[in-house]
Amino acid sequence: MDKITVQGIQCFGRHGVTPAEREVGQRFVVDVELRLDLARAGASDRLEDTVNYAAVHDLVQEIGRGAPVMLLEALAERIARSVVQRFGPKEVTVRVRKPVPPIDGAMDWVGVEVTRS
Repeated sequence: MDKITVQGIQCFGRHGVTPAEREVGQRFVVDVELRLDLARAGASDRLEDTVNYAAVHDLVQEIGRGAPVMLLEALAERIARSVVQRFGPKEVTVRVRKPVPPIDGAMDWVGVEVTRS
């Protein structure tokens, strides 16, 4: 299966469990990988025969800035379901990372990854 990957989409949202996360907000980083057949687009060289990367980016931004959720799992689910509904890939994998989680201790980031079809 072919893939389209849009990686490192940065968005600001008010998602999280703690009151501070929901009041102040924070940056989230989202990766989206769509699995679909790209043969037609490869042969035609026409945007209409593929998924527009900018449209994927815009959808993630819209959801990321939208109604808050408590869990990264819920945010990833919302993005994955919306990508499937709007763009119709056979499968999508969404990774949502929180670069600065409110956790005592050193780490690069925390995140979740979901795959839906």
